[in-house]
Amino acid sequence: MRIGYKEAAQFIGGCDNVLILTHASPDGDTLGSGFALCRALRNAGKKANVLCSDDFPKRFDFMYTGCEPMDFEPQTVIAVDVADAKLLGEKLSVYADKVQLCIDHHISNTEYAERLLLGETSAAACQVIYRLLREADMAIDDQTAVCLYTGIATDTGCFKFENVTKETHLIAAELHEYNIPFAKLNRQLFDIRSKDRIKAEQLILSGFETECDGKCAVVVLTLDLIEKANIDPDEFDGIASVIMQVEGVEIGITVREKTKGVFKASVRSASEADVSAMCRKFGGGGHIRAAGCTLEGTPDDVKKRLFAAAAEALANGA
Repeated sequence: MRIGYKEAAQFIGGCDNVLILTHASPDGDTLGSGFALCRALRNAGKKANVLCSDDFPKRFDFMYTGCEPMDFEPQTVIAVDVADAKLLGEKLSVYADKVQLCIDHHISNTEYAERLLLGETSAAACQVIYRLLREADMAIDDQTAVCLYTGIATDTGCFKFENVTKETHLIAAELHEYNIPFAKLNRQLFDIRSKDRIKAEQLILSGFETECDGKCAVVVLTLDLIEKANIDPDEFDGIASVIMQVEGVEIGITVREKTKGVFKASVRSASEADVSAMCRKFGGGGHIRAAGCTLEGTPDDVKKRLFAAAAEALANGA
């Protein structure tokens, strides 16, 4: 059931002992949403924890302060930035049919939760969380503001993606009221790279293949390839946009083998091609310009299927 901000505000105002679920392979938006909501609930005197099927990435360590795990018997389950229960991952799959409220911004949301607050025109889930906290009259402190800004900035590519709206900029401007070290934070999020991260980007840019007259590029990172390159697997998180730097590429697909024969594809579009629709063919989804899906098979088979789907998406978007 879809609900509005007023109903969602009443729900979070009346709940307690909250588990906040984020999606597997977490990015800045799902984590920013989770920890911002967690802090707001705790500041209101409630108990809340943020959960993820995967480890929290070290690059977002600055967001976790003040949200260390608490002991309590869960009463409420909320998912943030999770468009489909399948995206919760293996560890959190036990909550797939127990989500009482989903707060999201993906047009591909499957409406699996009892209640859905969907900001489908919002650039980031953190944008929806911000509006919700305002509606609920919950305090936003400096650390909460850092979490919200991180989610918005990372999901918009530091405000350069097409999903950015007037409201996105207005919320970012309002966040300037808080003590956020913007320059330092933006440098940490977008400029600083570890040596392994640079090696990972080099691996992607040296190993991609193109089809569709150079308009689609795909790189497949197998477990063996990652192991031989001696790169920390965490460094491949959030790296999907690197392949879009190649001139002429309109759809960039970065495929990473998560377990033997199981591949997670992150798809980006710089054209009218709808990659959300493309990924739905494989049980995934996301945004028109950024989406993902999971496929099983051999690397060659996965590439072949993705190239075929990309060709169709390009044709439909022409």
